Amino acid sequence: MGRLTTHVLDTALGKPAKGLKIELWTAEDTPRHISTHETNNDGRVDGPILDGAAFRTGSYELRFHAGEYLKATTQQLSEPLFLDIIPIRFGMAEPDGHYHVPLLLSPFGYSTYRGS
Repeated sequence: MGRLTTHVLDTALGKPAKGLKIELWTAEDTPRHISTHETNNDGRVDGPILDGAAFRTGSYELRFHAGEYLKATTQQLSEPLFLDIIPIRFGMAEPDGHYHVPLLLSPFGYSTYRGS
């Protein structure tokens, strides 16, 4: 069975992003909320975001609530924040694939890729 995981690193502070809220949505004509998670001390979600019988191929969106997380850090930030909710849309085509969608985050930029 396939699975979906993530990992968030705060590149400005040089450490995992603890306590960052992440939502999983379908990326259809009418998006549907699937689940909500929070990163742990290692910047990861405890267990897969999607796996087992719930895992389906298709288009999805992870919404990283970066603004809430950034406000909770000791970084100097402008108001309004440059980054707030970061949506990442991606497709999962392999029913048995491991899709790892990491986020490298700072107050003024981010990057992502398909990890392993």
